[in-house]
Amino acid sequence: MDSTKAQYSQTVLVDNGGFFPDEGDSLYRDKAWFLMDGMKLIGVDAAGLSEKELKYGRGWLLAQIKRTKLTMVCANVWDKATKKTMVEPYTIVKRGGVTVGILGLTSDKVDLGPARDSLTLEDPVVAATRNVAEMKKKGATVIVLLSSLGKVESEDLVTTVDGIDVLIAGRNVPVLQKGRMIKNTIACYGGEQGQHIGRTLVTLDAARKMQTAENDVFVLGPEVGEKPEILQLIKSFNDAFNDKMRKIEKERALKAQTQTGGETGQAKQSVDHFVGVEVCQRCHMNEYAQWLTTGHAQAWQTLVDDKKESTPECISCHVVGYKQAGGFQTSDDAVKLGNVQCENCHGMGTQHEAMPASPQKVTEATCRTCHNATTSPLFDFAVFQPHVVHKTPANLPPLPVNPAKAKMKSGH
Repeated sequence: MDSTKAQYSQTVLVDNGGFFPDEGDSLYRDKAWFLMDGMKLIGVDAAGLSEKELKYGRGWLLAQIKRTKLTMVCANVWDKATKKTMVEPYTIVKRGGVTVGILGLTSDKVDLGPARDSLTLEDPVVAATRNVAEMKKKGATVIVLLSSLGKVESEDLVTTVDGIDVLIAGRNVPVLQKGRMIKNTIACYGGEQGQHIGRTLVTLDAARKMQTAENDVFVLGPEVGEKPEILQLIKSFNDAFNDKMRKIEKERALKAQTQTGGETGQAKQSVDHFVGVEVCQRCHMNEYAQWLTTGHAQAWQTLVDDKKESTPECISCHVVGYKQAGGFQTSDDAVKLGNVQCENCHGMGTQHEAMPASPQKVTEATCRTCHNATTSPLFDFAVFQPHVVHKTPANLPPLPVNPAKAKMKSGH
């Protein structure tokens, strides 16, 4: 963003919406308000709205918008009580000699969650047609659509509704390095999870209307420099959030122990349960020794180093049997069940056959439960698998660096 603004004086920064955390638990409200604060801090001119931002209710979101003064736009989510759109349908931003209208739309087929009783959804095409005309009447010569309609419906809409110059497509859209023209609209596809940023360059004619346009999407990898004050802000939040989750985890464990008469998840095991690597290595010493040389054997420590060891969405792929019977329950279980161990790949220890007819084969599907497109975008089973098999070939090339992970390690 900074480098783009340094190169181009007339710059508008937008976010397509859908940025609230996937977890619906009220504990994650901290992440939601922090993201809104951050977007305001870095100068987002407008953010779109999807059902994700409504998961904590209409009133809570409106209170955060009022507190942060973050501009959020959506033209087809209506408030039943006020008979108005819940947020402004659009905003008009002036940059130098250019007047830009920014319109938001979300799908009319989604479940609004706790806000469903207070809000209604309008057909996006009807809302877009009306509001594009209004923005043009108010002097906007370039129209930007923040769409949470998905790829196909977004493309259909800009084909149907005239006057939209730039489409920022959202909701499960692919990442396309180069944008594409759809009729008279340049479309940007930046993917999900905030791992990419799109830059759309619009060339104007004498009337300040779009003449030509091009779009490029950039991965936010380690080569993108950090802004020290923002990095420190993120680190401070992550540390505080992790401390809060650790405290809540201990309180829940104590409550569960009280309710079960002192028998916690580890003590009150079912017949089948996880046993931990120390039991497995008694018979599989060579495999255990090789496992110690892999990154799997340090998986828990990476969370501790990043102060994520109390963040539930991270823990499950760094321990054995998270929240399952006899599996990892709290950080107290890290000594026995921390790291990616034998049972993550080969199954629960008590279900292990004493004399199996043939060894259990670990397939790509096993790895993909954790190494998915979000957490490991560079994961290739054929490349990664030789680094963890128990008969590791000699002189293996180093694994590729995951840009998203490298960024996360530095604070994002």
